[in-house]
Amino acid sequence: MSDTSGSNRDRSSTSTDEGDARAPGDDGRGTDDGHGRLGEAHQPGLDQPLERGDEAVDDSRAAGSTAAAAGGELRQSSLWGDALHSLRRNPTFLISSAVLIILAVMAIRPQLFTSVDPQNCNLAMSRQAPSAQAWFGYDVQGCDYFTHVIYGARVSMIIGLFVVAGALLIGVTLGAMAGYYGGKLDTLISRIVDVAYGLPFILGAILILTVVTNRTIWIVGLALIVLSWMTPLRLVRSSVISVKQSDYVQASKALGTRTSRIITRHILPNAIAPVLVYGTIAVGGIIGAEASLAFLGVGLELPNISWGIQINVAQNWIRDAPHLVIFPGVFLSITVLAFLFIGDAIRDALDPKLR
Repeated sequence: MSDTSGSNRDRSSTSTDEGDARAPGDDGRGTDDGHGRLGEAHQPGLDQPLERGDEAVDDSRAAGSTAAAAGGELRQSSLWGDALHSLRRNPTFLISSAVLIILAVMAIRPQLFTSVDPQNCNLAMSRQAPSAQAWFGYDVQGCDYFTHVIYGARVSMIIGLFVVAGALLIGVTLGAMAGYYGGKLDTLISRIVDVAYGLPFILGAILILTVVTNRTIWIVGLALIVLSWMTPLRLVRSSVISVKQSDYVQASKALGTRTSRIITRHILPNAIAPVLVYGTIAVGGIIGAEASLAFLGVGLELPNISWGIQINVAQNWIRDAPHLVIFPGVFLSITVLAFLFIGDAIRDALDPKLR
């Protein structure tokens, strides 16, 4: 009996040692439920099994942690967001924007750049070359030319922005109506556009302004609006025709959304990109057109101060006083180029194929 008891004690101690060597709660066979039945073997880590949704959440968190560890950032991609990100990294866009900001401040507050009265003239100083007292010299009337060039930015910027804003207002409105409704309205508007395109831009402006006696900024601007609304109309019309077949537009119609809301909230925001590019480039073109009309003698008239008028007056003195042409010409060229470069940068940023 004693040997048998000793043997049992030895086997019991051996089983205890083996149990200590195994994972806690795991005897390799299962657990006794107290009634002599063996339960399922315990698997570590499976006390609370993960659902498939929890696995997806953990995978997403792991991806976010990996991106954060790499110094990156997860963000939702969009056309306008990507475009802004691209523009912020475009040196041409940044330099052109800085130039236009300076020109805008110059047009709004010319007194920040010069303290000389543009009407303070002295004929004894007529056509004198640039000097320390007058950086750009004097014009034909003996006025400080630097001051006149600075004040000339106001007229050019007002003309450019006013004409483009008016042309876009007409073109976007009629183009959206023609593209969305189609049918007879589209045909009528398209035929009017074809007739308007038959009149050349500069020639049409000359014909309109020749019959006008008092050519102010607003009269010249209205004449240019009449001749420049067709291109944005066609751009908007073609964009609206392609966008109105989208699923989200059809869903809005099925829900009974008003037509005006569909056009302004769903169609135009997705069709405005080419018009925005055109408008930015067109500002520079309109400024150049106004200067051309003033050079031809059918644009703005004195006592208005603009770069075009200055070049027109200086053409008779280009050999004796070339500075009269050079300085307003340089400012005009820089302004037009800045708008063109910004327009090109916006076009590249909004077109995924060019990125």
